[in-house]
Amino acid sequence: MQILVFKTNLTDVNHINAVESSLNIHPDIYKWNVDLHDCDKILRVVANDIPGKEVENLLTEAGYFCEELE
Repeated sequence: MQILVFKTNLTDVNHINAVESSLNIHPDIYKWNVDLHDCDKILRVVANDIPGKEVENLLTEAGYFCEELE
């Protein structure tokens, strides 16, 4: 299990709803959440051996910015 952390531009519940299905159906993602109160709109993903680029691509394909933080 790993926890990945990303900076995003998800600013409200509508944005979260737009990416929800992509994140929920991914077989290696177990849990995820977005902190809308954080200035970087942090997305935390609990996953099993998934590259950060894969999560970035999921959000990018939905039209949002996503960058893994180290």
